[in-house]
Formats: sequence, C-alpha cells, structure tokens
Amino acid sequence: MPEVSAYAPDGVPDVAPGDDLVAHLLDVVEPDDGEIVAVTSKVVAKAEGRVVEGTREELLPGETARVVARRGPTTIVRTRHGLTLAAGGIDASNVVRGSVVLLPQDPDDSARRFRAAVAARTGRNVGVVVTDTAGRAWREGQTDIAIGAAGLRVAESYAGRVDGHGNELAVTAPAVADEIAGLAELAQGKLGGRPFAVVRGRDDLVLPPGDDGPGAAALVRAEGADLFGYGAREAVLRAVRGDPADAGPFGAPSSREELLAAIAGAGLALERDGDLAGVRVLAFAHGWRADVAPSGGDIRLTPVTP
Repeated sequence: MPEVSAYAPDGVPDVAPGDDLVAHLLDVVEPDDGEIVAVTSKVVAKAEGRVVEGTREELLPGETARVVARRGPTTIVRTRHGLTLAAGGIDASNVVRGSVVLLPQDPDDSARRFRAAVAARTGRNVGVVVTDTAGRAWREGQTDIAIGAAGLRVAESYAGRVDGHGNELAVTAPAVADEIAGLAELAQGKLGGRPFAVVRGRDDLVLPPGDDGPGAAALVRAEGADLFGYGAREAVLRAVRGDPADAGPFGAPSSREELLAAIAGAGLALERDGDLAGVRVLAFAHGWRADVAPSGGDIRLTPVTP
C-alpha cells in the first residue's frame, strides 16, 4: 500500500532577518531525493526581512489589491499575490510587540531559491512548498495551503480518466500542493516551533532537476474567474454603486437570456417607464450596461467588453 508521511524536526532556532534557512534545515534534517520540504511562510518572510513596525490595520492597505469582504473587525482581502486571506496574511504572532510579519514578496521565487540551495549543498532533488494558513468559504477552522512551490506538480489532473465504473472524470483536479501543506502542518503544529517538515512518499510529484514547475501561482484563479469574487453584502454594494473599476470580480458577461430572466424575476421592466436604476444594478452584476435608447424609448442593454 502507498504510504505518505511527514516529519517535522525540533531544534530550529528563532529566525532573524538575513538568516540562511537552508542551513537551519540541514542542521536538523537532510531531505532525500524525491522528498518534499515544506517551510512556513513566516520564517521565509522573517529571513527575507519582511518584519516591519506597525499594526495589521496600518499595513493592510499596502498589502491589498482589493477588499473582498468585511465583517466587524475581520477584513478579507485579495493580496497582490492573488491570494484571498484575512488581513492580507499579515501575522502579528511570534514577533516583537509593535511589529508584524508580511508575506514574502514572491513566495514562488522564495521556493525556487530554497530548492536550488538544497540541491547545491546536498546534491538532492527535492520539491519545496512555502505554506501559510487560510480559512475556507463555508467551512469553520483554518488549514495550511501552498502559497509558493518549486520542483513540484501543484495539481493533478484526472480529466479524461475513467473510474472503476467506466465513468469519465471531467473536472477532478486535486490541489496536491495544498494537501502537502496541510499534511506538513499536522506534523509541525501551530505552537511547536517547527517551521520545516519533510513529506515522504510522493516522489511522483517531484519534478526533475532544473524544472521548477509553474509554482503555487498556478493555483490562483484569475480575477473574475471565481464565482465568489465579493462577499454577499459587498457584491450588492458594488453592483449598486456601479463603478466600472469594480466590475472585474463579477466575471465575464452573462448571456442575454440570463440577464433578462434576472430582470423579470426582480419584477422590473425594460419599457419606457421601466425602472432604469434597478435594471442598471442587475445589468452591472451580469456584466452588462443599461441605458435609455437615444430616442428616449425603452431601456437598452449592452454587454461590457471584459
């Protein structure tokens, strides 16, 4: 039977700016060919000098591409990396009071450099995953995900394969890099002071030397491709405001039939005396624009070019 395991060694000191993370790893464990090294984004960020003075609230705007949702003190944002995280992934734990740790500038690049250094010093070919903690829509609790990766297939595609009953699989694509990150966190623990984990038993996911793969960025959906670009309240507010700069997360224009069904379902009309304000809100949310025809007659609908 296939067996997958994760080992997270003790004995790693507190990481400071400029520290050699690979030296810290090799002081406690030397990974073998085909193994996967998971390293927390926090120690990567610390070593890269991403510890800064200030609070989450003060530094969040600089780490935010756009706000996804707000509920009380919680702000969920899409970062410039494309990640959707509470407080932009800014971490205020295990640092000097008055300081926070920002995410690495480029987690995939951090993973590539880490992998290259392991190869240079040991001659071993490993995969590398940079991990961080994230919540999930519809689910309580958090789990670790891959925000950076090198030398690793980050997703497996089962499209076109056939199951034991002869059914063809269409969209099954396990995000194996995230699964590796979750397994590593189980071994590391949140308070164990073990920033490294070595995952064994999935050498089939590790790419050949010199091939770093697409990185964890390949797991980030493009803006507008996700069905949940805004929180429920925020989607309503953005549609009512109708600012063209807010249109991206709503995705590509829907079909005319879908828009007309939404307008009819809301009890609105496109005739001369129709509710132009209401139609404009629905049109915006569906990727369309609503205007009064030049003749001053009925409301005219036009799809907006993405």
